Amino acid sequence: MPFAQLVIGPPGSGKSTYCDGMHQFLTAVGRKCSVVNLDPANDHTSYPVALDVRDLVSLDSIMEDEQLGPNGSVLFALEDLELNFDWLEEGLKTLGDDYILFDCPGQVELFTHHASLRNIFYRLQKLGYRLVLMNLTDSYVITQPSTYISALLLALRSMLQIELPTLNVLTKIDNLINHPNLPFNLDFYTEVHDLSHLLPILDAEQASRSSSDQGSKEGAEGEEDPPQSKFAALNKAVVELVEEYGLVGFETLAVEDKTSMMTLLKAIDRTGGYAFGSEEGANDTVWQVAMRSDAVTMDARDVQERWLDRREELDEEERKAWAEEGKEAGGREPTGEPAETQVSKPRETQVANPPPRNGGAAANSDDEDMEDIEQMRAAVEKSGIKIVKKG
Repeated sequence: MPFAQLVIGPPGSGKSTYCDGMHQFLTAVGRKCSVVNLDPANDHTSYPVALDVRDLVSLDSIMEDEQLGPNGSVLFALEDLELNFDWLEEGLKTLGDDYILFDCPGQVELFTHHASLRNIFYRLQKLGYRLVLMNLTDSYVITQPSTYISALLLALRSMLQIELPTLNVLTKIDNLINHPNLPFNLDFYTEVHDLSHLLPILDAEQASRSSSDQGSKEGAEGEEDPPQSKFAALNKAVVELVEEYGLVGFETLAVEDKTSMMTLLKAIDRTGGYAFGSEEGANDTVWQVAMRSDAVTMDARDVQERWLDRREELDEEERKAWAEEGKEAGGREPTGEPAETQVSKPRETQVANPPPRNGGAAANSDDEDMEDIEQMRAAVEKSGIKIVKKG
C-alpha cells in the first residue's frame, strides 16, 4: 500500500522547498521517495521530478488558446488533468510503491472551493494511496493578528473542502527571529486556544490602519480607551467560528533542521498510518502506538527556545560542536556555520550527519536522533501495514 503527501498552501509558503527537503530526508532514512509536480506554473524545481504535469499541459498554450490569465490557466490545467487522469495513473504505476510527494499549485481557489484538485485526490485514494494533506503556511502570518486569523480561516476552509487527514504546518519558523516582539508565545498560535485574547490586538491593528488611511489621528491623544475597530463584531464572530469547529492546529518546521524534520515526519506517519508498519509497533494496538513516547511531537516551547529565545546562543554552541566533530573525524575542516544554514552540503552530509544541537547535552540529543533515524531505516524493511493485536 503506497503512501503519499499532498503538499498545498498559498504562494510563498515553501511548498517546493519542503518537497526538496523532505525528499532528501526520506532518502536519508531509507524510504524510496519520488516527487510528482502537479503545478503547471512551477518552471524551476530544486528536486528531481519523477512525474511532471507540464508534460501533459502547457500553461503558455492554455493562456494563448483560451485567452486566460495566469490564475485562470492554472484552474483550466487542473481541470484538464482531472479529465486525463489516466495519464497520471499510468505515470504513478511506473513509480511502484514509492513514497510520493505531490507538489500542488498555490492558487487558494484550488483547495478552498474549486472541485478539480479535490476530485484528483479522491481518485488517488481509489488507487490505494494513503494520503496526508500537508497545508503549509509561512510563519510570518503570526506576526500580525489579521494575517493569522486569515490563515486560520484558509486552513479551516481547506480542511472542510478536501476532507482528508490534514496537518497544518507553520514553515520558515527559523525566520521568526526577525520578529521577536510577538504578543504571545508560540504555543498560543500553534494550539489555537482561546482566540478571544487576540481580539483587542486585532481591533487596535484595524483601528490604527483605518486612522492611518484617513491621514488623520485627531482625537487620539488623551483617549483612555483603546481604539475600537468597526469590524469588532465580525472579528468576534470569526474567532468564535474557528474555535467552535476546533479543527485547526499547527505543527512547526525549519526545513534545514534535522530535529524539526524528524518531528514533523513522525506526526505525518501517525496521521497517515505509516507508523503502524514499523517494527516496534507491529504487535501493538492502535492506541498503544498512538501513546508511545516517540509519538509525541516537539513541544512548541522547545521550538520557541531554539528559534526565538536562545537562537544565537544555540547557534554558537552548534558551531563549537561542529568544530569538535571535525577534529574527531580526523582533521576535517569545519564550515563554522550552524546546521540550519548549511543548505549547500551534499545530500547525505546535510541530512544524515548534521552537528548536535547544543553543547555536551547536545551530543546525547544527536545520538538519540541518529537512533531514531536507524529505527526509521529498519522500519522500511517491512512492507505494508501490519497490525497484530496482542492476545
